[in-house]
Amino acid sequence: MADFFLSNEVLWILFLVLDLSVALILFRLFGKLGIFVLIAISIILCNIQVTKLVTLFGFTATLGNVLYGSLFFSTDILSEFYGKREARKGVVLGFIALLMTAVYMQLSLRFKPAPDDFAQPHLKVIFGFLPRIALGSILAYLASQYHDVWAFHLWKRVTNGKHLWLRNNFSTMVSQLIDSLIFCFIAFWGVYSFAVWKDILLTTYFLKWAVALLDTPFIYFARHLYRKDNKIKLIDASS
Repeated sequence: MADFFLSNEVLWILFLVLDLSVALILFRLFGKLGIFVLIAISIILCNIQVTKLVTLFGFTATLGNVLYGSLFFSTDILSEFYGKREARKGVVLGFIALLMTAVYMQLSLRFKPAPDDFAQPHLKVIFGFLPRIALGSILAYLASQYHDVWAFHLWKRVTNGKHLWLRNNFSTMVSQLIDSLIFCFIAFWGVYSFAVWKDILLTTYFLKWAVALLDTPFIYFARHLYRKDNKIKLIDASS
């Protein structure tokens, strides 16, 4: 029987809805702790997925855009409901998780495999490329996420705490441009032809931009859950 495949575009949308729904479930069950855990898991998985190229909407793209794009959703949740300090903790936690993954997996590749081992070649293909991916991701992640937290609270002050959709999108879209430029240059420049590299850069940014746009209803639902559970005024932007 032939394998049944959904189109990449349908899978991408389903994956996005699943990822954002999981974020809401973890937020509902565990509050900021659930978001911290999600950030650590997502940053590790998206840097593994990014090694796979796929075709989306007629362009060459890296997998992992959904998970990476939703990291901004996670830090925006922390910023909105717990303040700048907790959002920055989330950024640092993601940095530590990614750094540990890169170092530990490089160490694991140095172990001489047993004669019956089958995993070493496959791990080497995936994680042998990880140091360059990790370097690009770490620098891009820190620059873009710290900008995102700063910009989110800037827009929150400018709008006097109103228009959640505006600060959620405006802060993230600029941050993702910073992220895409830094990451694609470090991770993929010289690895692929310029035409493929350009496609990756453009699709990386616009897919993350799409994630930011599509996660807007989810952050409003997160605010509803927070208000329902806490029945208190949201934390001030300057905290």
